[in-house]
Amino acid sequence: MEYKRIIIKIGTAILTQNGNLAEDRIEQIAQFIANLKKNSIDVIIVTSGAVSAGFTKVQLDKKILANKQALASIGQPYLMSVYRNKFDKFNITISQILIIEADFDSRKRTENAKNTVNVLLANGVIPIINENDTVATEELAFGDNDQLSAHSTFYFGGDLLIILSDIDGYYNKNPRLFNDAVLQKNINFISDEELNQTVSPNNQFATGGIVTKLKSAKFLLERNSAMLLASGFNLPLVEKYLLTGERDSGTLFKN
Repeated sequence: MEYKRIIIKIGTAILTQNGNLAEDRIEQIAQFIANLKKNSIDVIIVTSGAVSAGFTKVQLDKKILANKQALASIGQPYLMSVYRNKFDKFNITISQILIIEADFDSRKRTENAKNTVNVLLANGVIPIINENDTVATEELAFGDNDQLSAHSTFYFGGDLLIILSDIDGYYNKNPRLFNDAVLQKNINFISDEELNQTVSPNNQFATGGIVTKLKSAKFLLERNSAMLLASGFNLPLVEKYLLTGERDSGTLFKN
């Protein structure tokens, strides 16, 4: 399949290193997206990292909601300034879109956001979407940007969601604990058991975010869309798949 519009979700583990924003890695992402644009692929970014970026400036207890929202408020412009600096090197203009879950519950607000995204892409601008953590309460929050990216893929007409993570795909068991873990290259069904992995000290695979990624994949599978879970540390492999159809790693969730 030839992908014309993709959503790329970039996780905090990719954006940060040793307590700081990983600026070299963000520049690599900008180069990667510039290459895709040269091949007539529209790209929308869903980014994490605002709270972590804020924490590099002011160290507040992130477990307190007000502090977390304050950190997002501090980190959001900082994170965007780094994105802008890196994309400027490739003569690409970026924009920012802040969303909460309630925005997708409103047909009018969803349509307005979609129209904005279409105008931006038509003019060569990269929309960068993030959850509006400074106003989202627990009732209104997606809670993770995996879910936000899945909704963005569906509502903004994406052909494929790519989740760039610190893991290179979905394994049959936690590869950090089991040497015999096997990468699942293609998935077309996700069981309830997989979705109900519990968070516990003995199940760090779940706490590492794999469950939210599976929920995102299931959301898209049910809507005949697709998702690729791949390593954000090896972008050439992702680029190879998008431009040639050949895939050496990653897990593709597709009917």
